[in-house]
Parts: sequence; C-alpha cells; structure tokens
Amino acid sequence: MTSTWFLAMAQAPEGASGSSAALVSFLPLVLIMLVFWFLIIRPQKKQQQRRKAMLQELKKGDRIVTNGGLFATILNVKEDRLVATIADGVKVEIAKHAVGSVIGKE
Repeated sequence: MTSTWFLAMAQAPEGASGSSAALVSFLPLVLIMLVFWFLIIRPQKKQQQRRKAMLQELKKGDRIVTNGGLFATILNVKEDRLVATIADGVKVEIAKHAVGSVIGKE
C-alpha cells in the first residue's frame, strides 16, 4: 500500500469543514518550521553577527589565534588582512577571515 492510499482514506474530523481540515493538516509542517527556525537558523545568524563584529573590532595590540592555530599579535589592520607578529622579528600577513578568536591585549 502506498502513502497516497492512506492519504485518500484519511477523513476530516467530525464537524470540520474542508478549509479547517486543510489548516489542521498544515499545522505539523508549520510547527516543524518554527522548531527549525529557533534551533538552527536563529542561533547561526547570531553567531555570524558576533563573528562579523569581532572581525570589525580588531585593532593594533590584540592577541589572536588563527584558524590554523598560530598565535599572533596584531601590528597593523588593513581592509582585508592583518599584519601581525608571531615571534620576535617575524611579521606575517593574515587574512581577516582566517582569525579564529581574539585572546586579549598583550
């Protein structure tokens, strides 16, 4: 038996009109979408906003960790990259999107 047979055999609750039966059948779909929104989409958007704010607030003297695991101190902030030092006398350019987190000030 296929699922279309079960759908064809399903009856509306007693006393329900055609439009209210259709509304009741869409209620689980609406509830699933709400749960999906609150558990996945909304937290992801908040995380993206926090990351964007963190990248915009980078400034000289901040200690950072890159996604590759390098610890560095920012010397100069450019539009799309940072000039940082990872050891005495060793300067590197790091793409802003490669910054994993800010540790703090030196």
